Amino acid sequence: MKKTIITYWVITGLFAAFMLFSAIPDILLSPDAVTMITGLGYPKYFIVLIGVAKVLGSIAILIPNFNRIKEWAYAGLFFDLIGAVYSMIATEGFQPQMTFMVLPISFLFLSYYLWHKKTGTV
Repeated sequence: MKKTIITYWVITGLFAAFMLFSAIPDILLSPDAVTMITGLGYPKYFIVLIGVAKVLGSIAILIPNFNRIKEWAYAGLFFDLIGAVYSMIATEGFQPQMTFMVLPISFLFLSYYLWHKKTGTV
């Protein structure tokens, strides 16, 4: 059980860090974030919204307990990642660099599975 808990916190910490670091340019409206998001067809006001949602979701998966909020946070982060991949494929077609998204999506699923294993609900 101790190995599961340590693995859970390492994977969850890495995943939350990835999401937090990807949220900072969105919240600050960096030119790269604006170019990327508007290039996908989303309005400019959506950028800050999605950045704040990533930060809140990352915080929620790091806070112990609050299981219902944590479930919603995992779902929201999943939709963010899958939506980003889908939007990129829909506008630009498949690009080889998109395969990088397998890593954070895998970390999300692994974190979610280990959280349930840790709490005994698997």
